[in-house]
Amino acid sequence: MKLYDYKMAPNPRRVRVFLAEKNITDLEVVNVDLGKAETRTPEFKKINPYLSVPVLELDSGEYISESMAICRYFEETHPENPLLGTDPESKARIEMWNRRVELALYLPIAYTFRHGNPFWAKVMKQSAEFAEISSEDVDKQLYMFNKHLDGKQYIASDEFSVADITLLCAIDFAKVIQKRVNSETHPNLAAWHERVSARASAKA
Repeated sequence: MKLYDYKMAPNPRRVRVFLAEKNITDLEVVNVDLGKAETRTPEFKKINPYLSVPVLELDSGEYISESMAICRYFEETHPENPLLGTDPESKARIEMWNRRVELALYLPIAYTFRHGNPFWAKVMKQSAEFAEISSEDVDKQLYMFNKHLDGKQYIASDEFSVADITLLCAIDFAKVIQKRVNSETHPNLAAWHERVSARASAKA
C-alpha cells in the first residue's frame, strides 16, 4: 500500500498520528508537495480528482481519499487499540465530537487561512470579510472546547480517540492564522493540548 502525504498539511497529519497510535509502519509514503501544486498534475488527478491529500492506494489498485475514510479503513483492518469507539454509545459520541471539531473549528481555521493569506490568491477568489468572520468563529469555538474540557482528560471519552487527533491537528494548524491556546485564556484546552502533544504519536 501507498500513502500519498504532505508533511505541512493538517489532514495528512491526522492520518499519520492515527497510524502511529496503531503502530502501523509498513506503508510506502509518497510526498505530494502542495506548495508546488503537485496535486494538480495530470498524474495526480487520476489518483484523486478532488486534488487533495491524503490518499491511500490499496494493493488492489483502489484509491481511498479523505482522512477519516482512511482512518476507518485502518480501524477495521487493525482493530486493536481502538480509536473510533468500542460500542454503539462510544462510537456515536466519538463521531459526534470528531464532527464538531471538523465543522465548528477546523473549517473556520481553514477558511480564515484561505481567504486571508496571499498564498491562496492565485488559486481562488478571496473574501477578506469572510476571513474576518471565520476568525471570529475560531475564537468562539476555542472558548467552547475549553469549556467542554473542564474536568475531562480527553474530548470525547475517558480514552484518547480520533476526536483528540482531529482537535490536536486543528489547534496546531491554527498557528497559520496566528491563533494560540494558552493557560490564561484557555486553561482546560491548554492542559489538554499539553497532554496530547506529549504522546509519541503527536510527532508523526
